[in-house]
Amino acid sequence: MAQAYVTETGSGGSGPGRQGSRLRRLADGWRGDRGIWRRGLVTAGGAVLLALVMLFHAQIPNGIGSLGSLIETFLPWLGVLIPVLLVIAVVRKSATALIALLLPAVIWASSFGGLITGKSIGTGGDLTVATHNVNAENADPAGTARDVAASGADVVALEELTAAAVPTYEKALAGTYKYHSVQGTVGLWSKYPLNGTKPVDIKLGWTRAMRTTVAGPKGEVAVYVAHLPSVRVKLDAGFTANQRDASADALGEAIADEQVSKVVLLGDLNGTMNDRALNAVTSQMRSTQGAAGDGFGFSWPASFPMARIDQIMVKGVEPVSSWTLPETGSDHLPIAARVAL
Repeated sequence: MAQAYVTETGSGGSGPGRQGSRLRRLADGWRGDRGIWRRGLVTAGGAVLLALVMLFHAQIPNGIGSLGSLIETFLPWLGVLIPVLLVIAVVRKSATALIALLLPAVIWASSFGGLITGKSIGTGGDLTVATHNVNAENADPAGTARDVAASGADVVALEELTAAAVPTYEKALAGTYKYHSVQGTVGLWSKYPLNGTKPVDIKLGWTRAMRTTVAGPKGEVAVYVAHLPSVRVKLDAGFTANQRDASADALGEAIADEQVSKVVLLGDLNGTMNDRALNAVTSQMRSTQGAAGDGFGFSWPASFPMARIDQIMVKGVEPVSSWTLPETGSDHLPIAARVAL
């Protein structure tokens, strides 16, 4: 008969080798250690503070360097701190810190856990739309145009167009899109007729937004294209976003006054759906990514996307699916969505 493999136990006896698991050894090391409740209080405090920031981010004031908006721009990334604190709590053998970590973990999961699982309905829908900040310094505008057209979108919005590059985009997209309009630095290309096209004043002094009506397969759809002002993070001024915020308010007013019931907004808003500064827009529209996208849909920067500042939002229209497109010659990723009219 084969001899059974045994190991010595801590009490001098013997038992099956498999029972000496890593988790059991860890538990044995903590058992009877009263210090597990006293150690790691700083780590526990950090976990509670993290939970409070995630839960009450809307109450963080914007008066000093727009701190609230800055935190809200990268809010999902606060979850990265949870495993870091977890490792510290385990190393410190702190039961107090481990229990405290349940707070931010539950809050993060309830806020962003739904974005991890796919919400796409799949096939269906009547209209595919896409938007892309092509970057004014794009070295290959023709290639970028072809990449976006390859998405199969019926309607494509482009932002940060330069006067010198517009003819290149027009030529590259002419074979796919019969109708188009360029207003200032934004443009829209469509397989369906456009009418009622006009610039939208977002209080900049030059045109970076437009509105048009697309005669879609199931009636008219008002389509807005916008490129809100950029924001900057400066050591002496914090998160400078005042101009962006004023433009967002103006854009929200224009959309609120829209007479067509079905509305789609495409563009680079230089802000996320969590940023309170975009409330004039986000309070009346739905994000296709939030409603029917797979994952967070981060679009910027293209080399390592950390935030979704490019948006597709709808009102009176049902999102079916939403996704990011492959990288082009821009510093943004293009994004697309399928909607039911």
